[in-house]
Amino acid sequence: MTSTTDHIGLVVLDMAGTTVADGGLVEQAFAVAAQQLGVEPGSADHETKLDYVRATMGESKISVFRHLFGDETLAQQANTAFEKAYGELVDAGRIAPIAGAREAIEELKSAGLTVVLTTGFARVTQDAILDALGWRDLVELTLCPADAGGRGRPYPDMVLSAFLRTGAVDGVRRIAVVGDTAYDMKSGVRAGAGVVAGVLTGAHDAAALTDAGATHVLGSVAELPAILRGVGA
Repeated sequence: MTSTTDHIGLVVLDMAGTTVADGGLVEQAFAVAAQQLGVEPGSADHETKLDYVRATMGESKISVFRHLFGDETLAQQANTAFEKAYGELVDAGRIAPIAGAREAIEELKSAGLTVVLTTGFARVTQDAILDALGWRDLVELTLCPADAGGRGRPYPDMVLSAFLRTGAVDGVRRIAVVGDTAYDMKSGVRAGAGVVAGVLTGAHDAAALTDAGATHVLGSVAELPAILRGVGA
């Protein structure tokens, strides 16, 4: 990569589905959480709620549970159970990097770009993923919804927090936002990012990503450095 990436100076990358392959752990952890709140596996209620979880991949998980259970206490109970179940699956070695993800991040950094990792999970789960992958020192900043005022995607808050906290670029058009869901794309568009790139390694297909505002659709994050070389040259 050369200095032709000068137009983009800050890259905000999603984790699960974009840089991290979790093999459907979100659905497995949801099943555990839902059962603890009395939602029986295989029931119509379970399937309806699971469909909503699938449709809202990328959104802050507490927001999803607030929608599903209505009551704040129940939502918090579900979220705690979900995070615990997901963390146990992570600790059991059930996640891995997307092929080429670490190399792409390192290439971007070597070219002088600042990379921030974001997630819709709670901080405890994000940290568990970073530890499991040995990524604690891979980037200078990682963000979860609580780090950006509590609102996750599709709000632009995490992207704008990355912009403000890193001071890496002088305008939002110099940000690239990358993720695997429509919610990632919407957050990038709402933040005013110059590049909003969807990847096909996670929850949503090319049509959903494009409809939500993707400027680029990539096979995986491994293609990102090559794409950014041609942006704003």
